Amino acid sequence: MGKGDRKTYKGKLFRSSYGKKRARKVKKSSKTSAEANQISD
Repeated sequence: MGKGDRKTYKGKLFRSSYGKKRARKVKKSSKTSAEANQISD
């Protein structure tokens, strides 16, 4: 269990891949100007 193990967190970091152990961070969705214009109309 280390850098060579694809299933571990360290392995994911080493290979720069993602999965269940290393999920991508979810960006907070902000309203775009187009969406804001539709709401105000």
